[in-house]
Amino acid sequence: MGTDGTRQAALVKASSSADTIGHVALLAMAAAGGIAVANIYYNQPMLGLIEADFPHQPIAALVPTATQIGYALGLFFLLPLGDLVDRRLMIIGQFLLLGLALALAALSPSAWGLVAASALVGACSSVAQQIVPFAASLASPEKRGSTIGTVMAGVLSGILFSRTLSGFVGEHAGWREMFWIGVPLALFAAGLMFAVLPHHRINSGLDYPQALRSLVYLWKRHPSLRAATFIQACLFASFTAFWTILAFYLQGPAFGLGADVAGLFGIVGAVGIFAAPLAGRVADRRGPHFVVWLGAGLTIIAWFIFGAGASMASLIIGVILLDFGIQSALISNQHIIYALDTSARSRINTVFMTGMFLGGAAGSAIATLAWREGGWLLVSLLGVVLAVSAFLVKLGHHRRHGAASTVRH
Repeated sequence: MGTDGTRQAALVKASSSADTIGHVALLAMAAAGGIAVANIYYNQPMLGLIEADFPHQPIAALVPTATQIGYALGLFFLLPLGDLVDRRLMIIGQFLLLGLALALAALSPSAWGLVAASALVGACSSVAQQIVPFAASLASPEKRGSTIGTVMAGVLSGILFSRTLSGFVGEHAGWREMFWIGVPLALFAAGLMFAVLPHHRINSGLDYPQALRSLVYLWKRHPSLRAATFIQACLFASFTAFWTILAFYLQGPAFGLGADVAGLFGIVGAVGIFAAPLAGRVADRRGPHFVVWLGAGLTIIAWFIFGAGASMASLIIGVILLDFGIQSALISNQHIIYALDTSARSRINTVFMTGMFLGGAAGSAIATLAWREGGWLLVSLLGVVLAVSAFLVKLGHHRRHGAASTVRH
């Protein structure tokens, strides 16, 4: 890569105030990450309500997909800035823009307007993934897994409880009101980050175009990054497939339930919150690869349970296993990739998270098609295929690289 490769190998030069992370700041970062990522999922349990509000505008069904694509674009174009500018200012600025995007979504006069606003909401919500590598940079190597796990527990809380909140608000007040509630939450997160974050700039020696070009270099250089990205993209596609279709499934003749009940499944999946720090600690002690295997296996089992029969018990058990499996694999894959290059963590996270959320967008779109063509059984088959694909990618990587993929601190 020539000059870019030399610059990329430059040592991280951060202020001394950013060498460690305090407990209060860590919890604040976890809370802000949860507030940010919640905005990606508000629309899922409300999708039926949104479609009813825009009759004869089938484009409304693509609101979740547009949000996921917007998030992926935000990751690709905004996340590399974390290796170039003061991460504190970047995070605060994105939260302020997120508040504006949510207001535009609430005011959308048409389905096309809501799809566009949703893409903008997704892009701004990528601030959650500015926070995660920032926390990893502030942590000592021996505590990196547990630090990532704590922040991701906050992110997972946002993912899960966002559905519960939006399902309730959407059912009893309306979907626009949910987006209005998101505005002050985004502004609160901006203030919280202003209060607790240290200034932290990585002197990578790259400008923005070079940083974008270096993404290709990082992808080619690190087989562990490629494997982790493919694995998490498949697993997250199965995750979004379930949550995109759940509200439709529960509204169908087998259950006859509303959006508020679909949102309540977020509470059921809250067990994944405990999986995040636990997976981080196990990854610190035993290595993260075992946890990735376990997460993929649990996801496969969850989808078999979903497809076994139309019962509330199978849904509850499956949700617990699905969220536990997906989040455990995510924490461990992040543990792997953040150890690859300390001067390029934001850009490495760009590659990883962009791939993951493109997988999520694809999972949402394909699941919608599967639901229309074959109902819940075909959606369950899709989930199994995606999870098995992740398992096979991990198997192939292990056979090719084995000990070479050992995490380095």
